[in-house]
Amino acid sequence: MYQFMTAQGHHHYADLHKWSIENVAEFWEAVCDFGGVEFSKRASTVFEQPGDITTATFYGDGEISFAAHLLRHRGSSAAIVFWGENGVRREISFDELRQRVAEVAAGLKAAGVEKGDRVAGFLPNCPEAIIAMLAATSLGAIWSSCSPDFGINGVVDRFGQIEPRVLFCADGYFYNGKRFDSLEAVRGVLDRIGGIEKTVVVPFTGESFEPGDIRGGVSWPEFVIPGAELEFTPTEFNHPLYIMYSSGTTGVPKCIVHGAGGTLIQHLKEHRLHCDIDADDRFFFFTTCGWMMWNWLVSGLTTGATIILYDGSPFHEDGRILWRMAEAEKVTAFGSGAKYISSLEKAGVRPREEFDLSSLKTLFSTGSVLAPESFDFIYDAISDDIQVASISGGTDILGCFAGGNPLAPVRRGELQCLALGMDVEIYNDDGEAVIGENGELVCSNAFPSMPVCFWNDPDSKKYHAAYFEKYPGVWAHGDYAEITGGGSMVIYGRSDAVLNPGGVRIGTAEIYRQVEKLDEVMESIAIGQDWDGDVRVILFVVMREGQALDDDMKQRIRTVIRENTTPRHVPAKIVAVPEIPRTISGKIVELAVRNVVHGRQVKNTDALANPETLEYFKDIAELSTT
Repeated sequence: MYQFMTAQGHHHYADLHKWSIENVAEFWEAVCDFGGVEFSKRASTVFEQPGDITTATFYGDGEISFAAHLLRHRGSSAAIVFWGENGVRREISFDELRQRVAEVAAGLKAAGVEKGDRVAGFLPNCPEAIIAMLAATSLGAIWSSCSPDFGINGVVDRFGQIEPRVLFCADGYFYNGKRFDSLEAVRGVLDRIGGIEKTVVVPFTGESFEPGDIRGGVSWPEFVIPGAELEFTPTEFNHPLYIMYSSGTTGVPKCIVHGAGGTLIQHLKEHRLHCDIDADDRFFFFTTCGWMMWNWLVSGLTTGATIILYDGSPFHEDGRILWRMAEAEKVTAFGSGAKYISSLEKAGVRPREEFDLSSLKTLFSTGSVLAPESFDFIYDAISDDIQVASISGGTDILGCFAGGNPLAPVRRGELQCLALGMDVEIYNDDGEAVIGENGELVCSNAFPSMPVCFWNDPDSKKYHAAYFEKYPGVWAHGDYAEITGGGSMVIYGRSDAVLNPGGVRIGTAEIYRQVEKLDEVMESIAIGQDWDGDVRVILFVVMREGQALDDDMKQRIRTVIRENTTPRHVPAKIVAVPEIPRTISGKIVELAVRNVVHGRQVKNTDALANPETLEYFKDIAELSTT
């Protein structure tokens, strides 16, 4: 970051950020130069915006190969290290990775896959997922993936819309000490998506299987073409690279299409500058192939870093397996969801007391708000000499609006900076930009990783409705946040989950932060219930085993909320539930719970990891009384 900043003639991050949003073309050209981006064909213009933000294009007639950039490093050092919950460790060098991609690409070519075709992965977080993605994108095909914990309907809701020609899957996967079969689900998917011509089965669990029992079935070793040579098909800069999916909790998931060049340069900027990742790093993020953080992690190959993969439960070995791995692999950059960090604290795991984490320099957290108390826990129980980078963006932009800055202080509860090139602002209820106040997170300039389009949205109606309806010509992201006077950010939750008791807007994260300080409470979820012409706050809590939600406990919860927030935050009712519903990527779903409480249908329960938990929120007698 410092090298890049001084090369542009700046000495303070605030000045660099201001320059990056006022000089859009120059900034992204500087990122391309700094990141060593190679164009197969140079674009005649870097940035054009004939109308508003929605008409902008970057490198419109330029051509690029995404896969070539991720495979540009050579040699025998490790490109990928894989750990499985079942004790398996595998390592693949940069040279070996290139060869294996070439062999799978040749198999895809022999299967008739061409530029623009879709190739899908229904896979564990294993090296074959990365190899298949790179093979597909080396041909100019479009990659899309789900993790194997998605049910048949969840997969069909996604892949059924994009009609892949080839499906990569595994025979099964391991989670929490058990083996799960994937092939039954694969058969169910094939019954409902007719266009899949080839189904390539990775022998992941070591149990024998018959690919002949599956339509178009072939095992991975039989599909590859040994000795094939690596070739790259350049694509237009904005040619579709990935199809990602919205969470799908309010209907069929939206298919968000991201371009090859925009993804590449956004990730290069984030990894090289905001995360300080280079070829000396060993880069881990706990994710599945069903979350955008997988795509984000894999782009780290562009820097020459070693990518560390883990597949299985993060709570295997009593929550210690990821830290045993971090010690053994000398991980320098470690990432996870915020919920994992708070769960570690609740479980009493203190990694620094059991493992040598001296290689660790950065800890990334995303997925939900990282509470100030979690910053304290990290510095106390993991390491007192690392950068904690709470980062936030989304599947919609395949990157971050705010995140880490190696040159800035870490302040508890805050995201260190607004991301370079992103003109992020907070709008109040009147649509005015404010500092030091809560409001809607927006971005008022164009950036390269805006979606190219939504799939099957020819007139872009769905795309415009998703981001540009609220404030014309400005991207409204759906987060409720604040930009501080020092240029950092605090996020208070999703704006669609904001509570409005007495017309006062409250972010749910403000309540969770206080409640989850209490050892007796494992986690919580808050909603607004329509009541008596207003809205009242209802809090659901999951109690620690052996703890009861009695009147005394309810009073303690109300007291901690009142003393640390405002009387408006204090829930009208507190109800214990055994479990809280989540999306498959682990996010709690306030809207789904709110719908159940109000007797409304939850449209798409297949988007949830544990849909059966919605039953706990139905017809609660306590919620029908004052």
